[in-house]
Amino acid sequence: MSNHQEIRLHGHLDDTIEYFTMAAARDAYSRYFFEETSDNLRFFSPGNELILELGNISHCGNGGAFCEYMFGVDQPLSDLAKTDVRNRLVLYGAFYKDDGGQLDFTAKTDGRNSYEQVFFEGNATVNYFFFVTGSVSGKLQEQQENIARLLGKTLKRSAHVGLGDDSELLDEIFGMLGHRSSLYLVKLIHKKHKQYHDAFKELYFEYKTIPDYEFEKLQELADELKIDRYQQERIRIDVMYKHPDNQRIVDEYKNILIECNLKGSINQLENARLTRLKTLSVRNKIPSALFYTLDKMLKHDKMVDLDEQDYLAETRQVLEGIFFTEAQIDASINSEDMSLLLHAKHQASENRDHTFEHILLETGKACDEKIHEGADLTLLEHFSYIITYFDRYDNTAAVINQLAFMENVHFGEEQIRSLLGNKKAFDELDSKLWKDLFFKQVYDNKYLGQFGRKKVVCLQKGLALIEDSHLTIKALVDQLRILEKAERLYVILLAHVKERIRNFYSKYNTRIEQETLLVEVADELYSKGLHTADIPLAQFHNVVMNIKKEAVYIHDLLPKIITERDAGLREDFLDNSGLDRFYVEELEREYFELNNLNMDDLYLIRKGYAD
Repeated sequence: MSNHQEIRLHGHLDDTIEYFTMAAARDAYSRYFFEETSDNLRFFSPGNELILELGNISHCGNGGAFCEYMFGVDQPLSDLAKTDVRNRLVLYGAFYKDDGGQLDFTAKTDGRNSYEQVFFEGNATVNYFFFVTGSVSGKLQEQQENIARLLGKTLKRSAHVGLGDDSELLDEIFGMLGHRSSLYLVKLIHKKHKQYHDAFKELYFEYKTIPDYEFEKLQELADELKIDRYQQERIRIDVMYKHPDNQRIVDEYKNILIECNLKGSINQLENARLTRLKTLSVRNKIPSALFYTLDKMLKHDKMVDLDEQDYLAETRQVLEGIFFTEAQIDASINSEDMSLLLHAKHQASENRDHTFEHILLETGKACDEKIHEGADLTLLEHFSYIITYFDRYDNTAAVINQLAFMENVHFGEEQIRSLLGNKKAFDELDSKLWKDLFFKQVYDNKYLGQFGRKKVVCLQKGLALIEDSHLTIKALVDQLRILEKAERLYVILLAHVKERIRNFYSKYNTRIEQETLLVEVADELYSKGLHTADIPLAQFHNVVMNIKKEAVYIHDLLPKIITERDAGLREDFLDNSGLDRFYVEELEREYFELNNLNMDDLYLIRKGYAD
C-alpha cells in the first residue's frame, strides 16, 4: 500500500459532464492545486495545468489521457496482440511512427479538445486525464518518455479503470512513482451515456434478447438524452462484449485472428475454427459487429488463401461490366451473372472475407461519381438491381440461420410471407439457388441440433407446399410453433429429469422406474407452472435415452478418448448418438473443469474435426 495522502473534488460541469479530481502526494494536504472561476475549473502544478471549461478541456505540460478500450476505439495491433492490455493510453506530444510499432515524443504537449471529441475518440462513458511532478524532470519530451517508462505498462493493463471509486487505481499508479512525487488525476463521466449504459446493461444481462417493448423504452431514453446512434451502438456492443458468455467466444475468435495475423496467413483448420465460433455466435445472439470489427482491425481479408479467391475475381469482372454501358456495350446483369454474384457473396460470407464488400463499395462509389459526371442512369439501375438481390440474400440467410441455431425463435406469418417473396425472386434466377444458398450449408453444419434440423426441414417443406397451394401460411406457422414448444419442453425435461436422477435414482432402466420418474417430473413441472399439459411419452423416453447416452459418454468413452487420444472414437459418437454437438462440448468442458484437466488437451482432441 502506498504511503500517501489524497484530496478529492467532485462536481458537475453541466447536466452532461460529471468530474472527480484527485491529488495524491505524501503531503497532499499542504498543496494547493486548483482554482475555480465562473467560467472554468483549473488544476495545476509547476509547469502543468488542466482546465475544465464549458464544452472543452485544455492542457499543457506533461501527462496524458487514458480510458478502457471499447469497440469503436482504434486499437493498435501491438495492444490487440497482448491479451492483458485493457486500456487506451495517449501521452501528450507522443505519436506512433509510420509502422505503428514505436512512439515518437515531441515537446508539443499542449492541446484542447471538446468533451464530445473526448468521449467519441476515447471511452463513451469514462475518461481520465493526469499529470505528475517529482518523478520526471528535464525537457517535456524527456518527461513524457520517463512517464511512458514509469507508468505506461501499469496504465495500459490496470483493471481498476472505470466506474469505481479509484482508490485502488491511485494506489496502483502512485506505487510506481517516487516518494517525492505528486499525482494529479481528473476523471470525467458522461452522465447521459452512463445512464444509457446502465439501462441497457440491466436489460441485456436480464434478457439477453431484449423484448421489443423494453427496447422501445430504451430508444425513448436515448432520444430523450439526445445520444447519437453511433454512441448508442458503441455502448451496446461494449456491454454485449462484456457479458461472460459472449466474451469467451469473441476473445477466442480474436486470439485465433491475432495468431494468423502475426504469421500472415490462415490455414483450413484455423478457418474452420473461426467458422465454428461464428456459428456459435449466431446461436448465442452475439452481434456480428464484434466479429466484423476484429476482422477489419486484423486485416483478415489479406490472409485468406489466394487459391480460394477465384470468386472475387469473377465478382470484380461482373461488377466492372456494368460500366461498359458508357461505351454503348450492353453489359446488363443477366440471371447467370446474378447467380454467380450470389454464389460469390455466399462464399465470401463463409470465409468472412470482407474484400467482397470492399469491391461492392468501390463499385457503388464509382457509380455515384459517374452519374454525377453525367453518365446514363441505367448504370444506377443495374447496380440497384444487384443490391436488391444482396439485401434479399442477407435477410433470408439471417432468418434461416436464426431458426436453425437459436432457441425460442418466434416465427410469424410476416416472416413466412417475406421468405416466400424472396424464394420467388431467387427461383426466377435459378431454381437451384434456394437450396444451394440457404439450406445446403445449414444441413452440412455439424452444429445443427436435433430441433434446429426439424425446424429447417419443416420450413423448407412447408414453403414448397404453400407454393403448391397444399398448405396455408397460418398452418406452417402453427407447425413451427409446435416444434418450438417441443424444443422448450425438451430443454425443461432434460434439466429436471437429470436433476431427479442425480438426487433420487440410481437406476431408471425398467418401465416401472421410468413411469414413476415421469409422474414425479410431471408433478414438479406442474407445481412450478413450467408445463401444465400431458408430457408426450415419446419425448420423455427420448430425454431418458439421451441422458443414458450422455452417461455412457462421460463415464466410459470420454476418459478413454482422453487417455488414448482417440479422437476418432469421439467423432464416431457425435455422428451416431444424435446428441447436439453444442451440448456435448459443454459436457466436455464441465468434465475437464470438474477434474482439473488441462483445457488445451480438450482442444487437441477437437482439433482434428474442425475442418
